[in-house]
Amino acid sequence: MHNHSLILLEAGAAIKEVQDRLGQTDVQTTMNIYAHVTKKAKAKAMQKFEKYLNI
Repeated sequence: MHNHSLILLEAGAAIKEVQDRLGQTDVQTTMNIYAHVTKKAKAKAMQKFEKYLNI
């Protein structure tokens, strides 16, 4: 389940969507477990920032 959740997040799913998929009642629980940022997620965030700045 952990890998599935991380893949969902890296694919762009919102944390709330992952929470629902896992059947967790509290989004904070989902955030505490899965909110660590992967290298791929960091790279995507930088790409979004660069795109916003039109670099």
